[in-house]
Amino acid sequence: MTSLTSTVVRLKLSLLRNGLRQSGGRRAAFVVSAVVTVLFALLMLLGMLALRGHAHADAVVVPGTAVLALGWAVLPLFFPTGDETLDPTRLVMLPLRPRPLVRALLVASLVGTGLLFTLLVLAGCAVAVAHGAAGYAVAVLAVALALLVCVALARAVATANVRLLTSRRGRDLAVLSGLVIAVGAQLVNFGARQLGSAGLGRLQPVADTLGWVPPASAVAAVRSASEGAYGTAAAQLVVTAAGLAALVAVWARSLTRLMTAPDGSTLQAADAGAQDRASGGLGRLLPGGRTGTVMDRSLRYVWRDPKTKAAWVTSLAIGLIVPVFNAAQGTGSVYFACFAAGMLGIQMYNQFGQDTSAFWMVATTISSPRDAYTELRGRALALLLITLPYTALVTVATAAVLGAWSRLPEVLGLSFALLGAMLATGAWTSARFPYSIPQEGHKNVAPGQAGLAWISIFGGMVSAALLCSPVIALTIGLHVSADGEAWQWLLLPVGVVYGAVLTLAGLRLAAPRTAARLPEILTAVSKG
Repeated sequence: MTSLTSTVVRLKLSLLRNGLRQSGGRRAAFVVSAVVTVLFALLMLLGMLALRGHAHADAVVVPGTAVLALGWAVLPLFFPTGDETLDPTRLVMLPLRPRPLVRALLVASLVGTGLLFTLLVLAGCAVAVAHGAAGYAVAVLAVALALLVCVALARAVATANVRLLTSRRGRDLAVLSGLVIAVGAQLVNFGARQLGSAGLGRLQPVADTLGWVPPASAVAAVRSASEGAYGTAAAQLVVTAAGLAALVAVWARSLTRLMTAPDGSTLQAADAGAQDRASGGLGRLLPGGRTGTVMDRSLRYVWRDPKTKAAWVTSLAIGLIVPVFNAAQGTGSVYFACFAAGMLGIQMYNQFGQDTSAFWMVATTISSPRDAYTELRGRALALLLITLPYTALVTVATAAVLGAWSRLPEVLGLSFALLGAMLATGAWTSARFPYSIPQEGHKNVAPGQAGLAWISIFGGMVSAALLCSPVIALTIGLHVSADGEAWQWLLLPVGVVYGAVLTLAGLRLAAPRTAARLPEILTAVSKG
């Protein structure tokens, strides 16, 4: 009789293989993303190996393991990852017991580039502090335990949040969770920077504390065994194993509750009129015709759709935190305000994927490049309605904290030019590299399309940076010129005009491609 574990693993491999068979572009995107991931992991591995023999090597690798586990816990909720076999709601109607299902899903989670990346990083962390036969022997067990803890933690958190991210009643809490994680990540970043500036020795108390928290305790056990403290090493391994057992138990309990309890999101909405308050008043101020209709629809998505709302709130929070926090700490620059335009410009990417399977209704109204241009223009204008005042607000706040009012015009010009470039590249990549955002589950991209999503986003961001190079070159030229300071105010109108030209050009170029590729786009975005 075929075991459930082997069936689920084969199912995952089949889904991945079938997704890659759909087009050569997806295969290329998957290969490129896998190669980049492995190369980055190898660089981190070399960096960890370079710490061998350093007096405070454990002060880096032990907290590093904890940060890696934190990434496994939160990234699957808010970034493209995962596959259909890891969404337990797909298996509700099957007669499966929780514990065999947990075992099968845990093993299936060990297939993919994410596992390889984590394995290389954990191996580097363990080898960095391993010395002697006992240290290396414990390192083998420690890496395996830490890897299982990371995977079990990711699955337990994801399972507990499946209903949260899909329920309309829980969408505001999901947005709050994303905001807390975004703010917390920035606080950790700033704290680590402060500690690092004083030397690795300042991190030693943190490493000693995390040495008893799974899965960092597994790497700490390697250090203890290498120093001859075998009892301490055994205790730390037991703590890691106990943490793994607790995570699996919590996962199994959450899985049982998820697959047996009724879904509150199926309850009827209480007040249909209240649902229209988000954009009802604003809708009267929008332009008439298709442009206003598209803008109203896009703004409703921002307010109503949990995943779209979470993405916007997180971008708004991070776009404000990074420049203002750096400025408040005296380590930033007024040019960091451009980060706000970059974070919100990302929302222009994969415009049609945000519609999910409902895009077919939009597609029926597009019969010519003119229709496609009007559709894209309405989406861009809806985005600008939020991003333009927000970008100006963040720039003014950063300049106020730093007292750099003389730089305000040029930074605003650079921000508006960057925003225009990202709108242009976002419109084009939305037509060229569409991917699906599943409505159910905790994933933000359909299986087999993760590489395509990363290539679309990061490729578009690089292209946007290149498109902004003329304005950047002009800014540098005015700074190095002897009398250029008197003309730096021109960067504001130049940036506004240049960004507007880029946006219009991008929409014009993307419209014919959108109209010509409607069947392919509809197939891609309806996958989830």
